[in-house]
Amino acid sequence: FMPHQGKKRELKEEDKLQEDSEQEIDQQLFYGDDDIVQDKTITAGLISDAPKLPKNFEERQNWKRLIVILEACQLQITKNRRGDNELINCDDHQRTIKNMGKRYEDFRPDITHQCLLSLMDSPLNKAGKLQVIIRTNKNVMIEINPHMRVPRTYKRFAGLMTQCLTKFKIKAEGSQTVLMKVIKNTFDKVLPVGVRMIGTSSKAKLVDLQEYVDNLEEMDNDKPVAFIIGGVSVGNPAMEVEGISDAVCISNYGLSAAC
Repeated sequence: FMPHQGKKRELKEEDKLQEDSEQEIDQQLFYGDDDIVQDKTITAGLISDAPKLPKNFEERQNWKRLIVILEACQLQITKNRRGDNELINCDDHQRTIKNMGKRYEDFRPDITHQCLLSLMDSPLNKAGKLQVIIRTNKNVMIEINPHMRVPRTYKRFAGLMTQCLTKFKIKAEGSQTVLMKVIKNTFDKVLPVGVRMIGTSSKAKLVDLQEYVDNLEEMDNDKPVAFIIGGVSVGNPAMEVEGISDAVCISNYGLSAAC
């Protein structure tokens, strides 16, 4: 009898700790580095210095750039105890994930955050030669403005992405500049005509990346190229995308998506 009571007491304490933790997460959802960022000002400071971008359809078709598609990104929303939307992640929503009957590794939005930090801060993007597109595991497609400065902290990124997925568009504070927007889920409407799509995976054939890119230029220098990278911790979604012309592995070692 006594051991049973002790077990019930432990479970109640565990539930209380979980509830306190979830409340703390709710309060900190839109925190920046130091100060709280309200929903209406979540985009403050998210425009970076970047070169001129194409303004019309013709310029966009002739825009010479590398296209990176982050495939099967695990961006899924749930409602917290207050009824507010937030991004599910494997650290803060273990009970939710368990109730859904899903695996913890299937909820890693931090991978998308890491990828965007690496891509948007790259010299290639600063030179106006990069286009980034996200496609989630729920087939929602999001286009990223090259001018966007990705939030440095995950919590602020999660708040921004939640707002994008619920309102379908994010504008910079005090500006009409669209930083992120949900677009039609079809590559035909987003990618230029004749694009060559290449999947990446540790299970694909191993290539020397520099030699591979040089060969692509020799084959058709004017043909745009899109590399597809799985925004996941397990699996090879980039090899399963319809329309890819090739699949490659660029290292003998297993690399994170952000590499």
